[in-house]
Amino acid sequence: MKDNGEALPLDIAFVVREGRDVTLVSWGAMVKDTLEAADELAAEGIDAEVIDLATLKPYDERTVLDSVAKTGRCVIVHEAARTGGFGAEIAALVAERGLTSLLAPVARVTGYDTVMPLPRLEQHYIPSVSRIVAATRKVCEFA
Repeated sequence: MKDNGEALPLDIAFVVREGRDVTLVSWGAMVKDTLEAADELAAEGIDAEVIDLATLKPYDERTVLDSVAKTGRCVIVHEAARTGGFGAEIAALVAERGLTSLLAPVARVTGYDTVMPLPRLEQHYIPSVSRIVAATRKVCEFA
């Protein structure tokens, strides 16, 4: 998606990469790392669909549910701590309205449940491409 300066709708998520094996849901700065992880996974034969939620309130539930129905798997990636993070809201949505589509448990790749470290250590706190890839591999192991 190219930025042409036009305002985008606030309630539409963007499928920034089509895939068939697993849905990766992210937003903000984590979309870049999620796309890098999808590239790495593609080299291993795992075809990941990447969704950029774009906004959290409101967020596009339909795009998430349609993607999970297509792939059967969901990995949610965000910078915030795991407990109380918005990824739990998305996981709850999938459990409530998309459970019968799931072939594996929903996974979350998040910051850790601790105080955010000083900037020098921030990269050890937020999700990395390697953590996203590892969680996705695990989800894809389920038959």
